[in-house]
Amino acid sequence: MASKTPMASDTVAFFDVDGTLLDSTIVHYYLWLRTAKLPFFLKPLWLAAFLPKVVYYLILDRRSRTRFNQVFYRNYRGMDAESVKALSQEMFEDSLRAKIFPAAISQIQEHKAQGATVVLVTGSLDFIMQPLAEFFAVDYVLAPRLREEAGRFTGELTTPPLIGEEKAKAMKAFAEGHGIALENCYAYSDSQSDLPMLECVGNPVAVNPGKSLRKKALASGWEMYEWVL
Repeated sequence: MASKTPMASDTVAFFDVDGTLLDSTIVHYYLWLRTAKLPFFLKPLWLAAFLPKVVYYLILDRRSRTRFNQVFYRNYRGMDAESVKALSQEMFEDSLRAKIFPAAISQIQEHKAQGATVVLVTGSLDFIMQPLAEFFAVDYVLAPRLREEAGRFTGELTTPPLIGEEKAKAMKAFAEGHGIALENCYAYSDSQSDLPMLECVGNPVAVNPGKSLRKKALASGWEMYEWVL
């Protein structure tokens, strides 16, 4: 039996990222990274060529967010891994910092002031999340990684996409590994797809919920926040 790693706090606040802490998506990240070093005159041409894919991705996302992530991350196939990773800090400063909800900063600070451990749980890639995690000074990040071969991304994830039930599994494994009771923990998300994440803790919080999640939150008596820029 694996030994547990004790933590100073018996409470964890788990946060989804995209749509919860900031106004962004995995599509926005890819578009920024893919076009960052293109000559100015080529960016509109590249975006115009990419645009037809967007309709397909929207349809796929509605059918299965897990499948959408698997398919979308194939766009990274062949890209130089170190070069892309090196752009993550620049992307954060250039684009992501301005998209962070001020109330999200306050909420994380409040949890930390109360001694809670803060964990990001996201379907977005680990290297993209690193500057954000440093900004928030969070304790842990649960995020997927892209497989690499010969210094380039293959477009495949090393694990299943961290979506839906996979988020709840990751949280349960984290809690088990650190001797934490999830009924004492918090979870924040904006997405109906994250119901398993919200339902596995004692204190679920819906942030900027859509119609379905709002209905569930109201029926269950969950806290709800509207965070704006």
